[in-house]
Order: sequence, then C-alpha cells, then structure tokens
Amino acid sequence: MPQNVPVFQFSENALKLRQFVYEHWCAEGRGPTLLEVHRATGLTRRQAQQAYKELQLGTIVVVDQDAMNASLIKCQPFSSFPSQVSAYVDGEFHSFAGCAMESVAFSKMPPFAGKEVRFESWCACCFEPITLVSKDLEYVSVEPEGVLIHVGLSPYEWNNVDIQRMCDSMNFVIDAEHAAAWESQTARRGVLYTLEQATEFVRSTAENRMHDYHWGVVPVMPEIIIDFAKALGVDVSAWEASRA
Repeated sequence: MPQNVPVFQFSENALKLRQFVYEHWCAEGRGPTLLEVHRATGLTRRQAQQAYKELQLGTIVVVDQDAMNASLIKCQPFSSFPSQVSAYVDGEFHSFAGCAMESVAFSKMPPFAGKEVRFESWCACCFEPITLVSKDLEYVSVEPEGVLIHVGLSPYEWNNVDIQRMCDSMNFVIDAEHAAAWESQTARRGVLYTLEQATEFVRSTAENRMHDYHWGVVPVMPEIIIDFAKALGVDVSAWEASRA
C-alpha cells in the first residue's frame, strides 16, 4: 500500500463497515467474522471485501486480501494477534492493542469514556514489566516513571505494504539508556517520544475515531509526519538523514 495516497472519500459501505468493526471490537474484544459483518451491515461478501480494501488503503485496517473470508488482522487501535501491549477494561483482559503508539489513543474511544484502561507491556530491550493506566486520553499512572515510546522505523518505510511493520517498530522502553540497548540489539536507530509527545501525536486520531462517522482518510505522508514530530519536540535526527 503506497504512501502519499491522494485523499479520497470513503464509500458509505466502507463507513458502515468501519463503524461496525469499531463497535464490535470494543464490545467483544475481537474483530468480527465475515458472517457477523454480513448480518450487522447487510453487505455481501464482495461488498465487504471491497470495503475492507478501501479501509486498508485509508490505513484504518489490515486485512488478508487474498483470503476468501476477509481475515481481519488489525483495526487500529486493535490487533487480532498477540502484540506487545495487552489492554484491560474493568479489570479484565479486553484485547491486544496494535502497538505502544496505538495504545495511547485507546481510552478515548467512546465505549471506554470515563473508564480506566490498563495496559500491560514490557521494555523492548529487557522484558521488564511496564504498566500504564489511561482514562480519556490522559495517563492516570505509569510504572515505572519516565517510560518512553521508541519508534525504530523511518516514516519513509511506514506503510510500504501495510501498517504492520510500522506498528511492530513502536515499542515501550524504560528510558533512553534502554532504548540505546534496544537499538544495539536490533541494529536499527530510532526516535523517542515521551508519553506527552505521543499523546499529542495521536490526539487528532483519538478525537475523531468513532467520534466522527465521516472521519476521512489520513494518508501516510513522511515529510509531514517528521515535521510534526519535530514540532512536538521529538529529536528526529535519526530520521533526518533519510530525507536525503
């Protein structure tokens, strides 16, 4: 899936499908089957497959486009497979978040309004536990203090095929020293976001997802992403060289 995709309008089928997937995942902690999609939306198999393709082009979902039953792999901020972040609602496991960065906006979804969402993760370099509690896009507690989000992939490499590799590169680390150890282990430089910077980075998404039924396409545009991160105070020197 390319970067710098010209902005387009989601079809009504895509909007209807997106809304149902959000509602279903929030309620059930998993993505819907194709049968559940059909029963809830009235979409035929072909209509659902085409709508999923639109949503993938718009970076909302990742779906196996070769599967006859439209296997749903991800729908931001959720993951169908075990990820590095587990989300707990009302004290019980709810679902896997797509990645550290996706977990930041999780608690802003309307079904979780006013609730504390706990995230269990680990430091990428050493597996030390990390626990964060968020409510309405604000962190209530963070253990240990000073946790950062390491992004180990340049925006120029985001979304080359889909967003999975991008999400896989976004991990929690205890501090900058642990981030350096992680970079040594993976032979890959990255950038660090504080939780405050990460919150501002995802704020627009958090305030639109499920809040605006007609929320449009947000294409992956590397130059804009880097400039925005820089404006937030993120040290993007590891990304600047990739502009050459």
